[in-house]
This record gives sequence, structure tokens and C-alpha cells, in this order.
Amino acid sequence: MSHTTSMLMNRKIWAVIAWGALAVIVFATLSPLGLRPHLASQHREHFAAFAAVGLLFGVAYRRPLLVLVLLCGAAVVLELMQLLTPDRHGRAIDVAFKLAGAGAGACASWLLMLIAPKR
Repeated sequence: MSHTTSMLMNRKIWAVIAWGALAVIVFATLSPLGLRPHLASQHREHFAAFAAVGLLFGVAYRRPLLVLVLLCGAAVVLELMQLLTPDRHGRAIDVAFKLAGAGAGACASWLLMLIAPKR
């Protein structure tokens, strides 16, 4: 297997992991409050989840700006969708932490692209 083929397969694996992680975020955001995992304070969870997904998508697709747009849209839509659930609520502060996390993850992926060897 050539290096290019191996690299593309790795990026596909990262893409599957990234989309899976985003699916977990969607579930955690829209599921009843009792089903949502609690690992840290809400704002830390929001920031960390979106930073991790931003990094995963950035590694998979190598398009940090596109990743940022995708995740910012997802954060806003998910908060708005919470307004439709009976036991959840969308708040601007939650969106702010999600947007900050998405930005941090996209920036981290961009930095990785800068320092990673080009092949």
C-alpha cells in the first residue's frame, strides 16, 4: 500500500470518528436531561466537546475554516433545537462556549497542519 493510500485511509478513519463524536454531542444535547452524561461543569463540557470535535474534523478534512463554519452552525442549530424539547433550554452562554471550543479545535488542527511534515 502506498503512503498516499495509507494517509487517505487514515483521514477516512478520522472522519468516521469525527462524525461519530458529533453524533454523541447531538444525542447529549437533545436527549432528556437524565440521559446526558455529566463529566465536568456544563461550560467546560461544551467547550471541550466542541474543541475535540473541531480537532477531529480538522485532522480528517484539513479545512479548518470549513470545520469552523460547520461546527458553529451545528452549535447554533443544536441550541435552537433545545428550545423544542420539554426539559432542555437553549442559552446564548452555552452557544458562546461551544463556539469558543469549535474555534480552539479548528485552530489546533490548523497548527497541526503547520507543524506536521508535508508529504
